Amino acid sequence: MKFSLRTRLFLSMIALVLLASILIGGITILQYKKEAQDYHRERLERKEEAIREHIKFVMESTTYEVSEENVYLILKQDDKIHEISQVHNMPINIYSLGGDMILKSNQSFFPDTTDLQLDKEILTELASSSRKRVLRQTVKNDKRFQSSYTYITDNKFRPLAVLNLPYLEDDYFITRDLQNFLIRLTEVYLFMLVLAILLAYFLSKYITRSLKTISEKIHQTRLDKKNQKIEVGNVSEEIFTLVTAYNSMIDELEESAVKLATSEREQAWREMAKQVAHEIKNPLTPMRLSVQNFQRKFDPNDPQMRQKVDEFSDTLITQIDTMSSIASAFSNFAKMPAQQNERLNVPKIVKLALDIFNEDYIMFSTEKEEIIAKFDRTQLIRVVTNLVKNAVQAVDQKEHPAILVTVTEEEGHACLIVSDNGVGITEENKSMIFEPKFTTKSSGMGLGLAMVKNLMESCGGSIEFTSKLNKGTIFKVHFPK
Repeated sequence: MKFSLRTRLFLSMIALVLLASILIGGITILQYKKEAQDYHRERLERKEEAIREHIKFVMESTTYEVSEENVYLILKQDDKIHEISQVHNMPINIYSLGGDMILKSNQSFFPDTTDLQLDKEILTELASSSRKRVLRQTVKNDKRFQSSYTYITDNKFRPLAVLNLPYLEDDYFITRDLQNFLIRLTEVYLFMLVLAILLAYFLSKYITRSLKTISEKIHQTRLDKKNQKIEVGNVSEEIFTLVTAYNSMIDELEESAVKLATSEREQAWREMAKQVAHEIKNPLTPMRLSVQNFQRKFDPNDPQMRQKVDEFSDTLITQIDTMSSIASAFSNFAKMPAQQNERLNVPKIVKLALDIFNEDYIMFSTEKEEIIAKFDRTQLIRVVTNLVKNAVQAVDQKEHPAILVTVTEEEGHACLIVSDNGVGITEENKSMIFEPKFTTKSSGMGLGLAMVKNLMESCGGSIEFTSKLNKGTIFKVHFPK
């Protein structure tokens, strides 16, 4: 399924807004998670540092000897372990350097975060770590914990015990902030989406409007008529370039059309001149032979000379009349006198034109007795005469010939229809039927239908035909009322 450019622009802009909202939402969630992890890590480090300083202070102020064996007594004295735990709001676990539990605060709501014995892996990693600190992340009861392990040292930085701080990662406030932010982001992007839909609709319409104008003009471009250039206002450089190219093409097309029309006219007149010359030569040959024969046999004392002169004169007059008719036909076709727009009753004039035909199989009918049109009377008679004469010749070999001439009125036009049941027109001849000098008859110059077509085109009318071989032909002529 292919979408139009306008639809693709519209969908692309909407998809762009949706993609941007999804990307920003995803990046925001990732950023919040990273910030939460950094916050918890830094907070645990601060707590750990503060608790170590507090323990150090307790050991400096104790009366016991600061040693590995006295760690329990020092932190148990006056319940210091609980005091430190409450001050820093953190559960505290103290392990010996061997990993045995020594002491723990009484934060009962963290009962499952510590074991009585430290993992040997933690002790090994703690001993080899450059920072002397190990961090472990665990999940218990769907809660995430960060447990830090570091040494409690004396004033000479000798390890005395292992300090374990199980830290609960409470993301409630961060999650709430994230949800609030996402809700606000969704509201903003919903508004932006509506705005983007409206903007995409009008923007795509604006962008494609010029392209639609160009497309319509291109569809209307014809070689046989004057084409209009495209006039556009403030458009993009690409559209302006396209319009300029189209207008240049129109100029070149008009030049080509003029050259083609000139060439076709010249070719037509050359062909016409050849045809006229050929038609005139035909009677000239017998005329020449007649004159030569008359010269050879001329005898003033011949008693039948008068009769021979009359016969010779008749022969010449006949040939001269033939040449005169050829010249008249050519003159009529070439001259095509300007129309005299008279108010004519078309059925009446058509009926008068049919009176010169004596064939009883020619029938006439009219839709109305009076159909008024502005047309040249002489030219209308010529049109009727040519079409009916062609029809008569087409039905000449038919056993039951029939020709029907009809006058009707169609959508503001007068319509003349001449139909016959003659031999019809072959498919190869249909395309040439209106060409000058084309004829399928043994006599005539083939100018009749070409003249009718020129008459109709000069008055804004038209001529068309349908034909079936050995069935008949229908010519239909329209001209404006």
